[in-house]
Amino acid sequence: MIVDVGVNLSRWPFRRLRGDEPGQLPAMLLERGVGQAWAGSFDGMLHMDIAGVNERLASECRRGGAGILIPFGSVHPKLPDWEEDLRRCAEDHRMPGIRLHPNYHGYTLDDPDFARLLKEAAARRLAVQLVLKMEDERVQHPLLRVPPVDASPLLGVIAGIPGLRLMILNGPGRLSKDAVVKLAAAGVHFDFAMHEGITGVARLIEQIGAERVVFGSHFPFFTWESARLKVQESGLDANTTERILSQNALRFLSR
Repeated sequence: MIVDVGVNLSRWPFRRLRGDEPGQLPAMLLERGVGQAWAGSFDGMLHMDIAGVNERLASECRRGGAGILIPFGSVHPKLPDWEEDLRRCAEDHRMPGIRLHPNYHGYTLDDPDFARLLKEAAARRLAVQLVLKMEDERVQHPLLRVPPVDASPLLGVIAGIPGLRLMILNGPGRLSKDAVVKLAAAGVHFDFAMHEGITGVARLIEQIGAERVVFGSHFPFFTWESARLKVQESGLDANTTERILSQNALRFLSR
C-alpha cells in the first residue's frame, strides 16, 4: 500500500487539472495502488471562508473519497476567529491534521501567530503540514506572484513546542542542507514532490535518514507517476522502499 501525504481536492484557480472533478481523484489514486491519501483543498489558499472550505473538504473525503481520502483542513492565523476553525477541524470534522500556506495567507514563520497556531495544534494533537510552495515562480500568474515560504526561522520556532508533529511539503526549497538536517533531527518529516535530480530520494535519505522521508505526489497539480518514479530510480532496498511508501507516514500520524 502507498500512503500519499500530499494531494489536493477542488480546483486550482488558474487552470483545470486532470482529476479535479469530484470523485475523479480517489479513483485515479486507487488505480495507482494508493491506499491512503492526505487531502488538502486548493480553496484553502485564496478563499476567505475557511470554515466553508473545511466543511466541503471533510464532506467530500467522507462521501466521495472511496475510503482513502484523509482530510487535512486549512487554518489561516491572520483571519479573525481562526481558533474556531482549528477547533472545528479537530472536534467537528475529526481531522487528524491541518495544512498551512503561509505565503498565500500573508505571514512569515517568525510571526507570533504562527507559533501560537503550532502550539494550539500540538495541544489538540493535530499533525501540521507546512507547504513551502505550490508552483514554480516562473509560471505564476503575473497578478499573483507568490514567493516560496522562507523556512529559515522554523527551527527556532518549533524548539519550544513539545508534542508537535510537523511535516514539510514541497520543500526543502531554500533551506540550507544544514537546516534540513537539524529540522529532521528535531522530528520534522519531508516529502519529495519538488525534490529534483537523479536519485534525489536516495540523496535525501542520505542527508536526513530514511525515517524522516515520506511519499508525497502534489497530485493532481503534478503527474502522480513522477513521485513514484523518483522512488523507483533511486535504487532503494525493499525495506527502505516500504518505509518511504507507507510506514513512515502511518507512524507519523499515529505518534
